[in-house]
Amino acid sequence: MEYSGDEFDVIVVGAGVMGSSTAYQTAKRGQKTLLLEQFDFLHHRGSSHGESRTIRATYPEDYYTPLVLESYNLWQQAESEIGYNVYFKAHQLDMAPANDKVLHAVVESCRKNSVPIRVMNRDQLDREFSGRIRIPEDWVAVATEHGGVIKPTKAVSMFQTLALQNGAVLRDNMGVKGVERDGVRGGVWVCTENGERFWGKKCVVTVGAWTTKLVKTVGGIELPIQPLETTVCYWRIKEGHEGGFAIGGDFPTFASYGDTYIYGTPSLEYPGLIKVAVHGGYPCDPDKRPWGPGNPLAPLKEWIEGRFSGVVDSGGPVATQLCMYSMTPDEDFVIDFLGGEFGKDVVVGGGFSGHGFKLSPVVGRILADLALSGEAKGVELKHFRIARFQENPKGNVKDFL
Repeated sequence: MEYSGDEFDVIVVGAGVMGSSTAYQTAKRGQKTLLLEQFDFLHHRGSSHGESRTIRATYPEDYYTPLVLESYNLWQQAESEIGYNVYFKAHQLDMAPANDKVLHAVVESCRKNSVPIRVMNRDQLDREFSGRIRIPEDWVAVATEHGGVIKPTKAVSMFQTLALQNGAVLRDNMGVKGVERDGVRGGVWVCTENGERFWGKKCVVTVGAWTTKLVKTVGGIELPIQPLETTVCYWRIKEGHEGGFAIGGDFPTFASYGDTYIYGTPSLEYPGLIKVAVHGGYPCDPDKRPWGPGNPLAPLKEWIEGRFSGVVDSGGPVATQLCMYSMTPDEDFVIDFLGGEFGKDVVVGGGFSGHGFKLSPVVGRILADLALSGEAKGVELKHFRIARFQENPKGNVKDFL
């Protein structure tokens, strides 16, 4: 597909998983698409790199579950187009004290969205997994078939390759310093730090932990999106027990609520190691990262000792990786038009709060819809509006918190 100079139908700023998914969607629909990335493609300085992300339909907020169910289909559709897998099937297990409000909300949300679940007490869970996962007597577990693992760097590469195959132009090491309204013919000018300028009918901003900085520069709006540095930990499975925790068997992806929100995946990327980590981190400036020291290990060690019957070494992680979250006060996304002088010409996707990766195919679809038609088909976006923070600085009110 030939392009006339530096003019495009859609310019996507930020080539992490959300931007790459959006560029794939717009290019696939025949739109002249430019995807810009401030660092190298597939860099490790943001939120889209690494070896595994959980996909699950067990959300306490019932408005995410339909998006997850659509994402399962869109992941598989993209896989069929590229010819390899980035999604690996597993069941999902959520666990918490029996009186935990979040787990109760998860159960209600699943029932509302017709997601089949099984609720198990300690003895039932013990039988289900032959003692590989154990919970205290006053806890319960919720099992569902809607779990699994996504390979993140491979997934970003997949969306970028599909965007390219559909005619998109991809440029990395192109930091964007501004977006300006074209007052003469409409559309916007996207200006890069090296002095290049690109004109687009529409612009989609998906810059992760840099969202607050760029949106303030472009639109003068203060978005309450706080970057956090988080640590992913891998723990050694004791010899002879590795098969019981491996992907492809019956071992699930999992989440544990309570005082500390802990999550993990079956052994996949590193044979003999299982990922178990804390959902959370430390506030940081994405341009001045501390690169450590990481989340406290004591809650993880205690959790592993209590859950895995001594067959996972709780002495300490044998490998760690750093990543960033982009947290909103309510941990809900920001998917909205920038508004102001830009009207509907600039769309923002950000604040994915450490749980967005699984939803990147549907977020890309929604952002493409908003940019191209001014509305998103079949989805309610009221929970993701920018204006909610003006109405309540804490964002959406949630009964289970």
